Amino acid sequence: MNPRSHERRVVALCGGIGGAKLALGLYRVLAPGRLTVIVNTGDDFEHLGLKVSPDLDTVLYTLAGLADRERGWGRGDESWQFMRALDELGGETWFQLGDRDLAMHVLRTQWLRAGRSLSGFAELVAHQYGIAARIVPMTEAPVHTMLETDAGDLPFQQYFVRQQCEPVVRRIRFSGADKATPSAGLAGLVADADAIVICPSNPYLSVDPILAVSGIASAIAARHAPAIAVSPIIGGHAVKGPTAKIMRELGIAATTQTIAEHYRGLIDGLVIDESDRTDEFSAGIPVLVTRTLMNDVSDRERLANDVLAFAGDLAHRPAAKVAKGGGR
Repeated sequence: MNPRSHERRVVALCGGIGGAKLALGLYRVLAPGRLTVIVNTGDDFEHLGLKVSPDLDTVLYTLAGLADRERGWGRGDESWQFMRALDELGGETWFQLGDRDLAMHVLRTQWLRAGRSLSGFAELVAHQYGIAARIVPMTEAPVHTMLETDAGDLPFQQYFVRQQCEPVVRRIRFSGADKATPSAGLAGLVADADAIVICPSNPYLSVDPILAVSGIASAIAARHAPAIAVSPIIGGHAVKGPTAKIMRELGIAATTQTIAEHYRGLIDGLVIDESDRTDEFSAGIPVLVTRTLMNDVSDRERLANDVLAFAGDLAHRPAAKVAKGGGR
């Protein structure tokens, strides 16, 4: 890879665990201050009186080197005395809040109730943790991912955590997205980027809420830099989470071609796993075939370098770019 790619300004769209892995890889191979991560907040909710932002916290903990390596969410070296005491009192324990993790939620709740912004809170935490990247929530407005299921309408955390993704999903909607606007400065960051990367987060639960916020998809479609999506599908399966299950229930084939179609009009290239090599010529856009499974930090850095090299290649192949303004 050309070493100068480390100086590129990269904007990544990201959900939680899976997307945060690539975000960490990009963070480690890019020069300080060159990465912006736009994070899904459709999962945010209030629990036990606290404002909880699961994906935002996952990205912050991951880039700070504080994330639990086994679970992928929450802090490492965690303890659970609070949850045990809550259980003794008959409180709700279906959503686990670790003792160390509580500090984040308490401070965020105080911050937001004082009338300050979620973006400002993310900036504060990033500074305190020594993170040399911008971590930006998709919007300051409340947007709620809702799943219409055979068990009724469920907010994301009720579906994902409390019911363990068991109900059959019929439809997904993003309540409040039509009234939301991007966080301040977000459109400018997209316009100024040298590359846009859609991380291998769940397209339907983690990336679509970001794109549903008015102005974000159009900013990406209007950009001049190459935009690349990394498929979350490996050999017809998702590594983590309910991606493949939801696709099946919605009648969508769990293939890399489907991912390419989903992002058509927004991306110039797709990164797929070696196990899906046979799909290379059916995506309809330039494809990079590489190893996308990220088991450790070296895998994350390697994939990040591959993605940046692919972006550099696409930047010199304007004829290969998709028509802007299609898709969404």
